[in-house]
Amino acid sequence: MSKADKLKASASFGQARSVSARRAAIGAATGAPTLGVPAPNKAPLKTLAPNPFNPRDELTDIEETAASLVERGQIQPVAVVHRTAFLSVHPGHEDGLGDAEYVVIDGNRRLAAATKAGLEELRIDINDDLAASAADLLESALIANIHRVDVPPLDQAKAIQELVSVHGSQSQVAKRLGKTPAWVSQRLALLQLTPELQEKVETGDLKVEPARRIGRLPKDQQAAAAHEARTAARPPQQRSRRTLAEGPDTETINGVNAPGAEATSDAAPAGSVNAVNATRSETGTGSSPTHSVNGVNADRTAPGAGQHFSVPCSSPQQVADALEKHLSPQDLAAVAELLLDRVGGAPG
Repeated sequence: MSKADKLKASASFGQARSVSARRAAIGAATGAPTLGVPAPNKAPLKTLAPNPFNPRDELTDIEETAASLVERGQIQPVAVVHRTAFLSVHPGHEDGLGDAEYVVIDGNRRLAAATKAGLEELRIDINDDLAASAADLLESALIANIHRVDVPPLDQAKAIQELVSVHGSQSQVAKRLGKTPAWVSQRLALLQLTPELQEKVETGDLKVEPARRIGRLPKDQQAAAAHEARTAARPPQQRSRRTLAEGPDTETINGVNAPGAEATSDAAPAGSVNAVNATRSETGTGSSPTHSVNGVNADRTAPGAGQHFSVPCSSPQQVADALEKHLSPQDLAAVAELLLDRVGGAPG
């Protein structure tokens, strides 16, 4: 008996692919093929429709992905659901799907790139469990893209806003994404920018970090703040290293968006360091190192802003107490959010 005959006689060979209870229920309700029908490994591009809930307004790097598909081939299959499974939980999207047999949940850029490259088919992985709800579809697409550097920040913000409308609050969205509420709030702030400033964010003329802070300002103040953020001089980082015998280390830390801030300490040389990126001083025996700090957005704060104050750096608690004492609530919140953003937005 040949090997092929032995395989045909095997109890496991040719056995129908098991399906989940959800997929079986969808099949019973809609007539979608399930038990006994092997899932295809490849599908013609004309049978694939992009995900209507995809968070990107514009897919990026299509040409690079197309070139990669031609030169290296397809590395990973695209995740799809059956058309019938999708419409069973998302009625009303028939026109957007055309005659496609499958809906792409993860892999829309590869689909667009394959079309551009003139390919005829793509490898697919069918999982009808992904066709659950609008929130789940959006989450699947968002989470798949959220850590990719090519996702435009405004597209990410729009997707997060859609999740907020589904889940009801920013805190719930933060839990679903494994982020802090501050992380969610920072990204949603981009949607509060004027259309002109949103366009500058898209073109890169206005950096995302200051744009998130500017989005919290009244709209009539945003243009001036954006101009200041784009033209503010940011001195290079320096660090004054001195021995403990010479006295405690002191650094001058410029406030965020505080152009022209200069060190005023006469006691010792001072390095000019950005408030958020300031590295922690080396600790040892003797006096605690201190930092001389300018207020955040000092040129726009209350009278007295721009003055220096000392921050003991022997413990995070002392730093927090000093900042709370000298900064306005708005500036203190801005510093807190910036620090959270530096460490990735996740607690712990």
